[in-house]
Amino acid sequence: MAMKTLEYLRGITAEECTRLRDRGIRHSNQLLHACTLHFDRDRISRKTGISTERLLYFAHECALLEISGMERFLPVLRRFGVTDLKILKKQDPADLQARLQEVIGVGTPTLPMVQYWVSQARTCDMIEEYEPAASETSPSLLSQKVR
Repeated sequence: MAMKTLEYLRGITAEECTRLRDRGIRHSNQLLHACTLHFDRDRISRKTGISTERLLYFAHECALLEISGMERFLPVLRRFGVTDLKILKKQDPADLQARLQEVIGVGTPTLPMVQYWVSQARTCDMIEEYEPAASETSPSLLSQKVR
C-alpha cells in the first residue's frame, strides 16, 4: 500500500489538506478508506466543506496510488484517459503498454507490469459511485398519490 501525504494528490489545495488533517485524515490511504462509500463522502463533506465530487476525485487518485509500480507513470496514463480504477480495469494490457512505449520510449514499463496493474485494478476497485435510488429518479413514482 502506498502511503503518500495529502499534498501528493493532484489538484488538492493547502486549505483542503488542512481541513482533512483536522478530521484525522493525513495520508492517501486514510483518505481512500474514508471516502470509499457515498455516505462517508457526504459525512466528510459536511465536516470539511469539501464537495463530495471533489472527495470522489481524490479517492480515485488515492486508489491509483495503491497499485504498486504505477505511480511513476500516472501523468502519462492520465493523458491516455486512465483516471480511475474502473477505466484501468477495462484496458487491454498489451495495447496500453504499446501506447506507453510510444510516448515514453526507454524506461517503459514491461508488459507483465502493465498486466499486473490491470489485474490489480480488477481486484481492488472499491470506490462506490453514487447511483440515485429508483424513487429519486422515477417521475411516475413521484406523481402517484399516497392513500
